[in-house]
Amino acid sequence: MIFITGSNGLIGSFVIRQFIEQGYAVRALRRVNSDLSLLADITHRIQWVEGDLLDPLLLHQTIQPGDIVIHAAAIVSFSAREYEKMRKVNVEGTANVVNVCLQRGVKKFCFVSSIAALGRENHFHSIDESTKWEDSELNTVYAQSKYLAELEVWRGEAEGLPAVIVNPSVVLGPGDWRRSSTQLFKYAWDEHWFYPAGDEFCG
Repeated sequence: MIFITGSNGLIGSFVIRQFIEQGYAVRALRRVNSDLSLLADITHRIQWVEGDLLDPLLLHQTIQPGDIVIHAAAIVSFSAREYEKMRKVNVEGTANVVNVCLQRGVKKFCFVSSIAALGRENHFHSIDESTKWEDSELNTVYAQSKYLAELEVWRGEAEGLPAVIVNPSVVLGPGDWRRSSTQLFKYAWDEHWFYPAGDEFCG
């Protein structure tokens, strides 16, 4: 059984489709009144659980021994005013999922993080998964929350959780142009102009 959080998001919805096409049974967490438009044609093929990441008891009742767990739920915001909300969902919520996965003995845990969690440094160089986080004014509050969430996953792995972390950057694909990174398509469709800084432009 596949259990997934963030099921109605761009990444989560495509992950669900992939597993269903491969014949897996999928159980997914969703909040009440979630927008399921990206899954409208296959909602009947998904075992839905209503709730959220801040309910450890619900997670314990939902996640079963031997499950493969994909944790893709997160709040994405670059506003400092949203940090407390992101800390609760992105960090505390991830800690809850990790703890339950350890207790229940899942087969595999995959955390969908972000390239933002790799951090930015004041000096430029290539960044990959081996890059160590450095505190910097260049790091957004979202980046901080995802980095702290990764620490929870690494902690879980140290305690015996079979885990993997993926760090996607800008995710593009078919979807609602009013949501997430697919808003870039709407921006291009509207033919907005973009002007680079003069000193960076090489005609």
